[in-house]
Amino acid sequence: MKSAQAGTPKSSARRLPAPRRLADVRALIEDLPGPDAATRARAEKREATLTKPQGALGRLEALSAWLASWQGRHPPRIERATACVFAANHGVAALGVSAYPPQVTRQMVANFERGGAAVNALCRTFGVTLRIDALSLDEPTRDFTAAPAMDEADCVAAIRVGMAAVRGKPDVVCLGEMGIGNTTSAAALSAALFGGGARRWVGPGTGIGAAALARKRAVVAAALSRHRSARGDAIELLRRLGGRELAAITGAVIAARLKRIPVLLDGFVCTAAAAVLEVAVAGALDHCQVAHCSAEPGHRHLLKAIAKEPIFDLNMRLGEASGAVLAVPVLRAACACHAGMATFADAGVSGRR
Repeated sequence: MKSAQAGTPKSSARRLPAPRRLADVRALIEDLPGPDAATRARAEKREATLTKPQGALGRLEALSAWLASWQGRHPPRIERATACVFAANHGVAALGVSAYPPQVTRQMVANFERGGAAVNALCRTFGVTLRIDALSLDEPTRDFTAAPAMDEADCVAAIRVGMAAVRGKPDVVCLGEMGIGNTTSAAALSAALFGGGARRWVGPGTGIGAAALARKRAVVAAALSRHRSARGDAIELLRRLGGRELAAITGAVIAARLKRIPVLLDGFVCTAAAAVLEVAVAGALDHCQVAHCSAEPGHRHLLKAIAKEPIFDLNMRLGEASGAVLAVPVLRAACACHAGMATFADAGVSGRR
């Protein structure tokens, strides 16, 4: 497949297509808009004139240029931030791969809706709008050691939910998930996409003990063996090894790209869902930053595989977009320094000789 194209940005106002088949999804990601190169050049030109040594603000400088290029405006800004959290249940959870029972997914969705979760507290603190989408919680996906997790219609429907969740044109979209058993799905998907086997990718998730960890590795190994014929087709692997919330995240990443909205990805599960697109089309995640490196061991391997550097590493492993929302003030800081600092000429400060 061809790489995502940079150059003249496409209009973000066009109506997004609604795929009906996985073939439609594949066709959609073959023609992704790129960043606004001219706006990025303006950001880089200004950055070089600010009253500081070049590079002194480190990653903040790169983030401001990245935001400008994807927002298509200079200076960039983060005034309207939206967090989208997708929740679903996994049939593989019945195999004892998690420390918590599947009903916790529904209970946590209720907690989100009441405002009692960590992501609620973070959204309130940083002025981020929160959207929760629960996908067929009473119908878990199939046990992927015995059959594909989803049929084509189910997978496409979940992708469409994710696409529809990206409403309007916020300045940044934060993506996250909730689903008991979904680190098992993320580990299986990552292993199928990048190789390395179950031991490399499987971690403790919500905090399982040694016996459950061994069982989880065996489950992932069995899934990889059953679905080895799909290797080389990232979208098909999403259908077979993913879950509805992972497919929804994939859809949200696609929609954000089509609208040229910057994205903050959360932890291991969220990044695995997005990585499907990077494997399918090189550069498909150029509009995304990974907010943090999860304590889940597979996340570090995954970040290396897709060549993404997290904004921070605080040993978090909660999910629910908590890390993504926590990165919003970092983006605001990048924008504030870029737009608010004086230039050498404005301040009457001598520049570098």
